[in-house]
Formats: sequence, C-alpha cells, structure tokens
Amino acid sequence: MIIEKLVSLFAPTFDWIQVEVTSACNAACIYCPRTVYRKIWEDRHLPLETFKKLKPAFADTRHIHLQGWGEPFLHPEFFEMVAIAKASAFQVGTTTNATLLNEETVRKVIESGIDILAFSLAGTTERNDVIRKGTSLKKVLKAIETLNREKKKRGTSAPEIHVAYMLFRSGMAELESLPSLLEGAGVSQGVISTLDFVPTDELRKEAVIPATQDEYEEVRSVLDRVVEAGREKGLSIHYHLVSPEKRREVCTENIQKALCISSDGAVTPCVYTNLGVSGTYYDLQGKKVSYERMVFGNIKEKDVKDIWKQESYKAFRCSFHKGELASTCQKCPKIR
Repeated sequence: MIIEKLVSLFAPTFDWIQVEVTSACNAACIYCPRTVYRKIWEDRHLPLETFKKLKPAFADTRHIHLQGWGEPFLHPEFFEMVAIAKASAFQVGTTTNATLLNEETVRKVIESGIDILAFSLAGTTERNDVIRKGTSLKKVLKAIETLNREKKKRGTSAPEIHVAYMLFRSGMAELESLPSLLEGAGVSQGVISTLDFVPTDELRKEAVIPATQDEYEEVRSVLDRVVEAGREKGLSIHYHLVSPEKRREVCTENIQKALCISSDGAVTPCVYTNLGVSGTYYDLQGKKVSYERMVFGNIKEKDVKDIWKQESYKAFRCSFHKGELASTCQKCPKIR
C-alpha cells in the first residue's frame, strides 16, 4: 500500500474526490439549496458498501473530502468511512457545522487520523446563527477549543483546523473582525467564499458579485486587509474574487482533476452539478435559470475510474479547452 501511494504521488489521477456521505442535515442555513428546495429534497446516507467501491480510486487521489450538502457527522458509519479513505488516500478531510462535536466525538475525530477538519461560519457575531439557522457560533468556538485541548493532551497536530467562511454582502464590515475572532484558536487556514449559487431572488442582494471594476477593487481591498490581518496573527486566509472585466476560462471546481460522488452514488463533475433537484430554478444576476443535474454514471453500477474515462465524460472535460461548454456550465454561477 505504501508503494502504491508513492507511485501515485507523482501522477495521481485526481487532485480531490468530494464524497457526499449524507445529504441530511440538522441545520437550515438560509442560503443552502437543501433549505430552499426542502419540499423536494431527499435526505439519504451513502451506504457503506457503496462507499467501499471507491477504494481503487482513493489510492490515486491527493485529497478525499467527506462532505457534500449535508452534515457528515450524521452518518452512523462516518468514522468507518474515514478509516477506509485513510488507508489509501494521501489526505482526508471533512467540513462540519460543529453541532455534533461533543468531547467523545472530538476524541474519535483525533483517533481516526483525519487530516483536516473545517468548520463552517457565516458571521463573527450571533448574526452567524441567524444565517446558519440551527447552528451556533459559540458551539463552533467551543468545539475548536475542545479539539485543541485534546490534540495537546495527545501530543498531535492533526487534524488541521480550517474555517470555511461564507461572506454575505451585508456582512462585509463584520468580516474584518474574523482574524481577531480566530487569533490563538489554533486555526491554520481560513477560506472566504462568496454566494455564487443563489437559490432565491431574495438572496440576490447578498451575493458579492462585483458588477463594475470599481466595486471589484473596493471589495478586494476589504478582503486584502483581512488577509493581511490574518497573516499578522499567524493565520492563512484565502479568497477568490472575479473581476467583471475578466471572464474565467478555467472552472474553479477543477473539473479536469476532480469529481464529486453524490449520496446516491451518482458521479458528477462538481458539487454544484450534484443537486438532485432538477426542474427547480436559481438566480443568475437577476435571471431565472432552470437547474438540471449533470450525471455521468453511478458507482453502484460501474467503477469510478471507468466512468471518468468514458467518452461522454472526456468530451465534457475537453469542452473547456475548446471553449464549447455544455449548456449547464454556460449558465453556471461559478463561470462568469
């Protein structure tokens, strides 16, 4: 197994595979498709036997991320999945809302050997709890504190603690206190995301999508200040903001070297093409766009590497080189 890892290290097929271990969640974040489309949403756990079918691909993958549109710790066999992924992949991580991270679960997290544990936030005050309904900023900070205490007791640096921060336009001023909030908390990295996928008209005003170059420069200056403040406090903070004068030519979801496995076993290019809610709509800069799921196969029926190599999937990836994007991608909020 070690030899296989060393060989794959030089030319792995995948940079990452994102596995949605569950589509169920105990929160109701106002911007999440699961909340918006709740009337037709299906809560389901990816069966462990189905997950095991991914083992051959794991040995050829740099990072396995065990999370999709649900809360991963709700899956009753989550830690067995971590063990399977850790046996083959180079790095394994997950993202959580922290509601289920009590002291016992934190101990299991450390014992599992998982490499990265990211915590979701959408504010630096109790406003976070309003946006991320059912979660609590205090619980997130408490879970991070408990995790750090247990790591110190065991003399381990794993897992790395990350923060996945969703930026709302109404929260721009609040964002600047993020470095101070996380200072000394043992967080190694923070990633600031903007609301690209806008599932309702009402949320359009919260999407940080600069319409002019002047607005872009204004927003970027705020983000750069946060990055610099973080650096001064020993915290690495990253963000991605697209200038309105430049159209992206490469998908930020890395569809050439990554893919997503849905909780029903479907293989999709990314988490945004993974929603099982075809026939619904999302907002794209004021236009109502019909959402259609994009699936190239299912791991219940075929090996993921065989699906990756099939002509239809290869043609999809080549379309980005040719500038002839599939209709779904032409209307994707991740490509402007």
